[in-house]
Amino acid sequence: MKTPICPACGCSLVRLGITKDMAVVREYQQKEYFFCCDGCAALFQENAQALLEETADLVVCPSCLAEKPINQTVSVNYQGETLFFCRCPHCVTVFHKDSEYYIKRLSGEIAFSGLFSEGSGCCD
Repeated sequence: MKTPICPACGCSLVRLGITKDMAVVREYQQKEYFFCCDGCAALFQENAQALLEETADLVVCPSCLAEKPINQTVSVNYQGETLFFCRCPHCVTVFHKDSEYYIKRLSGEIAFSGLFSEGSGCCD
């Protein structure tokens, strides 16, 4: 599952609480990109290709929303789709407790209301 990541700073828009409607949108080579702010959009316009290369392999952990290079993650097959998690063992465990919540949050279908649902924290 691809989650919107600002191609300038590498931050997950979901983690920042920025919906696609709130994001700054710019087009580059006939493709839309979503940014966390006008400053990042301006940086991108100055050096788009280099920034796209820097952020190309970033993925977002469905549980804690950490942005990680794909080679620093663990993958889990969930309903035929490969999901990438940070290496914290708690994140995979908490995902399986409420997977529907995390999938919907990661795709931006539900609003961000903190890192973990039901008030649980990291490594509980």
